[in-house]
Amino acid sequence: MRISTKRAPKLAITIRDASREDEARWLELWNGYLAFYRVSVAPEVTASTFARVFDPASALKMRVAELDAKLVGFALFLTHEGTWIKGHDCYLEDLYVDAAYRGQKIGKALVDDLVAMSKEKGWSRLYWHTAEDNRTARALYDRYVQSDGHVRYRISFEK
Repeated sequence: MRISTKRAPKLAITIRDASREDEARWLELWNGYLAFYRVSVAPEVTASTFARVFDPASALKMRVAELDAKLVGFALFLTHEGTWIKGHDCYLEDLYVDAAYRGQKIGKALVDDLVAMSKEKGWSRLYWHTAEDNRTARALYDRYVQSDGHVRYRISFEK
């Protein structure tokens, strides 16, 4: 009896700019992201978020991850000036990978993409936040840099 030890070939992860054609699948992923954090966002805010990605006047941008030609993750980010730097900061606001595709280095590919983009564009820093109890995300993020010990405070004025 002979047993083959060949592993299935790894599928290539493609990271690219979001396109308008991604909207339906992005909405599925976005809803998964919101469910993960147990939050809700008004439908008009969700629609506005997607629309701003394609608005040249908006700082909000999105990169998406495809695996075997299927959209499986996204990173929403923006750049802004800062008072402690000469250049721009890149703020990774939202990163999400479909639960069915986790463990395949898709989140890492999205962060690596933003690291490379930051270097290429000469941005001064890349930063993000995550929930303290999000162990999966923190395990990934800790590979890049340890938490800087800052605590976030937020006052919300939306009803």
